[in-house]
Amino acid sequence: MNITVIGTGYVGLVTGTCLSDYGNKVTCIDIDKSKIKSLKSGILTIYEPGLEIIFKKNVSNGNLSFANKINHKINESEIIFLALPTPPNEDGSADLKHVLNVAKNLSEIINSYKIIINKSTVPIGTTKKISNIFKKNSKINIDVISNPEFLREGVAVKDFMNPERIIVGTQSKKAIKIVSQLYQPFSKKGTKIYFMNEESAELTKYAANSFLATKISFINEISQICDLTDADIDKVKLGLSSDSRIGKKFLNAGIGYGGSCLPKDVKALISYTNNINYDFKILKSVEKINELQKVHIISKIQNFFNNDINGKHFGIWGLSFKPETDDIREAPSLEIIKNLLELNSEITAYDPVASPSIKKILGNKISYSGGPYEMLDKIDALIICTEWDEFKNINIKKVKTKLKSKTIFDGRNIFDTKLMSINQFKYISIGRKIK
Repeated sequence: MNITVIGTGYVGLVTGTCLSDYGNKVTCIDIDKSKIKSLKSGILTIYEPGLEIIFKKNVSNGNLSFANKINHKINESEIIFLALPTPPNEDGSADLKHVLNVAKNLSEIINSYKIIINKSTVPIGTTKKISNIFKKNSKINIDVISNPEFLREGVAVKDFMNPERIIVGTQSKKAIKIVSQLYQPFSKKGTKIYFMNEESAELTKYAANSFLATKISFINEISQICDLTDADIDKVKLGLSSDSRIGKKFLNAGIGYGGSCLPKDVKALISYTNNINYDFKILKSVEKINELQKVHIISKIQNFFNNDINGKHFGIWGLSFKPETDDIREAPSLEIIKNLLELNSEITAYDPVASPSIKKILGNKISYSGGPYEMLDKIDALIICTEWDEFKNINIKKVKTKLKSKTIFDGRNIFDTKLMSINQFKYISIGRKIK
């Protein structure tokens, strides 16, 4: 098929690149000229494991191309994906200006039947809003469908190529037939495609992310109970995760969730339900718990240093909101750094890929290390904010030798408490006590 993808962020670039790998002719469009220039030059604009190989392959064979203007070959496409940002407004609601503006532009250009597939995360009723724009500005028959993405940064290529399910919101028989053809390579592999009405598809995305956020905040609350008792969060997690009704995923206690999806989608669903006069009490608590969890480790640090960290020098391992990505949006590390700086502490940070992104925000307010060991002999304590494999597999003996204070605040529980005890570290983690 001939496909256009509008927007080349994480969702758009992964979607376009992966679809091109199935033999589709895909054009990705973005108004950011520098981004398109880089992509045309064969340089990826995001860090995503596994993406570069299929990106270069399909640019080389002509299946994947890039353009700045929205009218570029748009009428040659059978399907147009919208993968546009929907950032939160001040009240938490999703800002739809990018989606609706592009829809208006498309309605003035399209001259034959198309399927507009909305990949952007949008509140209930957005699909109808897009359809109404076309009805107002064009006599061309089009179908607008909701097809939410469930890509996890760091494993987005794997998620796209092997989805657990595909959600399609449309009641058009013609659209169902064409979309079924588009996703036939996935259904042949056993992926279930769930067709439903547009509103249900739109809500499914918000419901999924909000449920995951709830699960994370719940286990973080349990970890705080562990901190106040002799319970151990690792043992509690073992007991919980062995229950098939609960499952093993999203039960790692830590310093809260971040990224571009969970915080934004929780805020948007709360805002939407406020507007329909529904008080979503659980979700409001989830949001509050997560904000408090981000700075809970600051209390641990202050308690350890008897409320005197003025002039203390802290090292931070991990800046991205999760491993295998350079995304720092809503990253707990940002909140922790902000609080430490306000308390007149010095900070040196290291991340395998996200340091340049942090530097764009913080500049020289903190120092940056070229590796995990380089900072250790200069700092009063080490803080772990992201569970990169590089840290999990670190040479503990080397850390012990270089880290003079032998003090570690582990916000992601990556080390075994017995190992820390044997090596005589002063080790403070989340919901666990060193034995």
